[in-house]
Amino acid sequence: MKALAIAVTAVALIGALSACTDSRRARNDATWGDKPADITCWTYGVETFKGRSTGKVEYNDGGRIAFVDAANNRYTTVDGECRVVYLQPVK
Repeated sequence: MKALAIAVTAVALIGALSACTDSRRARNDATWGDKPADITCWTYGVETFKGRSTGKVEYNDGGRIAFVDAANNRYTTVDGECRVVYLQPVK
């Protein structure tokens, strides 16, 4: 019976943690949804990409980012250490 209680507690904890992650992603999507960004990436200290996205930058767990490049309007993916600076809209 004690093992069942521990298992139920563990599942509840995992569910709560994933809900926080989903909430954070939803908040970030609402805040930074489709704003362009300046992007600079490095690999081993060497700059490998510098450009601007037309809108939202997507991230994956492996360190890759994906976006539409404003210079050529193509879907682009970049690996490496990247700095993404979202631009404020002009008022």
